[in-house]
Amino acid sequence: MKHTLLLCLIAFSIHSFCKAQNIDLELFASNLDRPVSIKHAGDDKLYIVEQDGLIKIINSDGSIESAPFLNIDSIVINTGNERGLLGLAFHPEYATNGYFFVNYIDNSGNTVISRFSRDTNNPLLADSNSEFPILSFIQPYSNHNGGDLAFGNDGFLYISTGDGGSAGDPENNSQNKLNLLGNILRIDINATTATQNYSIPSSNPFIGDPNSRAEIFAYGLRNPWKFSFDRLNNDLWIADVGQGDYEEINMVSAVDAAIGLNYGWRCYEGNGPYNSNDCSDASAYTFPISGYTHFGDGEFKCSITGGYRYRGTNYPNLNGLYFFADICSQEIGYLTYDETNTNWIRTFESFTGQWSAFGEDLNGELYVSDLSSGNIYKIIDPTLSIEDSLFSNISVYPNPTKDNININFGSNINTNVLTQIAIYDLHGKKVKSIKRTAEHIQNINTSQLSNGIYILQINNSNGEQSIHKLVIH
Repeated sequence: MKHTLLLCLIAFSIHSFCKAQNIDLELFASNLDRPVSIKHAGDDKLYIVEQDGLIKIINSDGSIESAPFLNIDSIVINTGNERGLLGLAFHPEYATNGYFFVNYIDNSGNTVISRFSRDTNNPLLADSNSEFPILSFIQPYSNHNGGDLAFGNDGFLYISTGDGGSAGDPENNSQNKLNLLGNILRIDINATTATQNYSIPSSNPFIGDPNSRAEIFAYGLRNPWKFSFDRLNNDLWIADVGQGDYEEINMVSAVDAAIGLNYGWRCYEGNGPYNSNDCSDASAYTFPISGYTHFGDGEFKCSITGGYRYRGTNYPNLNGLYFFADICSQEIGYLTYDETNTNWIRTFESFTGQWSAFGEDLNGELYVSDLSSGNIYKIIDPTLSIEDSLFSNISVYPNPTKDNININFGSNINTNVLTQIAIYDLHGKKVKSIKRTAEHIQNINTSQLSNGIYILQINNSNGEQSIHKLVIH
């Protein structure tokens, strides 16, 4: 699945050189059943939530542990496309306390947030009998349950809730702060009260407001199926599923989010009015930074799945891109920030899959799940992959390296055709030029290069290039 995205790879001091960057999906694991959430627990494993009520562990090599980490299928409702076990978050101190939290729809059709504990004898298993209920509330309809969970860097648990369902929010739940529907909630799960198994953070925006539930952090959302925090700056990203016309992406800084923002539903769908009954002036609402229409942005679209900003280290060209997907068009999109015009540029790439969730591993690398096939894919940029080469005969090793590398040009390569070899840093500065020798395997000394990521470029007389990421450590 390779698709072309035009980005500048190396900026030369005299002129700009751009090349095609490939965004691709690399199969990481398969044979899962309706995966709807991907999380890590502070180690090199991924924990996959299956909608029917199971959590499974994927090891770093893509193998799946034979026994489920958690099986609560008996207490999770299995009817309705938007119900089931939906969310997972590991306590920031999971390594020591073994606590994790789930968001599910119970057999009565209502939302339950509960804490479970890791098995004391086997860290690859949870204790299915350790449920500690945290919060529950009634769902009036079978759809729009939200369901995501995440801890912010403040240590508090954030919960996304939908407007309660049906169509058009008939009960106007999202603008009613006396219920917990259509919101992002924030609670402190490290302290309890006399009546609740959690407490309210003192900085929550609606504490003391008799017309609001104190758990509410932000409101006016339709169905925030997925949200995430930018691990670099803790900005909050919320992808809100639209009604009949518009899918929206909301982003707010950690500072601005603390004022109790109203994202506008049902008064607005995206930037456009939807139902003007009992609405305030437009200035009272926070509008999305980006989004797309169902019928006016290429392929028919219908439901956004929010992801993460890429903050990994394997693919520098992806840094800062916010990834999302649409389950109907099967496209994966991303936002790029244009600093010159201070806006977000949206791009779609065509793939095949019902993209139900994105996930981030311990190192910030991103994954995406296909609801229909049960596959988990890693998002990669093969243009800068260590293994990638535009000339299939050329290999570079060892990589990563410290003092030297070998370039194996292959026995069928005409050494007279390969004319230039150079190493550039990621700012586009040439840091080393290498004279081509007659050897099929040419050794290059890299001991004078500082630790970091570089670009090794090999040109031939036809103007073609072989580009390799080179890691010095």
